[in-house]
Amino acid sequence: MVISVKFANRYLTVSELGSGTVLLSVPGYCMNVLIVESSSDLGVLWKRHLERQRAVVTLVDSQEAAILALYADEYDIIVLDLVINEGSALAVADFASYRRPNARVIFVTNTSFFSDGSIFAHSPNACAFVQSSTPPEDLAAMVEHYAGGR
Repeated sequence: MVISVKFANRYLTVSELGSGTVLLSVPGYCMNVLIVESSSDLGVLWKRHLERQRAVVTLVDSQEAAILALYADEYDIIVLDLVINEGSALAVADFASYRRPNARVIFVTNTSFFSDGSIFAHSPNACAFVQSSTPPEDLAAMVEHYAGGR
């Protein structure tokens, strides 16, 4: 029997070896990721890729849900669509910089708005700005790069 449990942002794996012997291993850091994305299909795709990298992922679709998530938990990184259907992505990023100042933000968009890089002047916790069409494995690699080991 093998059980994996998240504790203190790490996965603990408990394995029963027989005759009552138990092996406890701590394979590594567990990223805590918040995804704010109105398109459920896209959000679920990103979430699955990140979970394959052993990230703990919370997926929300609005400003209100993102603010509530930021109140409830600490996040290493936030994947934030600039164009969310309900609310303002910049308000989420601003609140995150106040409530969770160590959380970095990867902005994603399907528009050319902020394509000049000015998003970095508007959001002090911004670390990347990519298109929504970025392959999910590339986005997952960016999340791991910016949040890994924090």
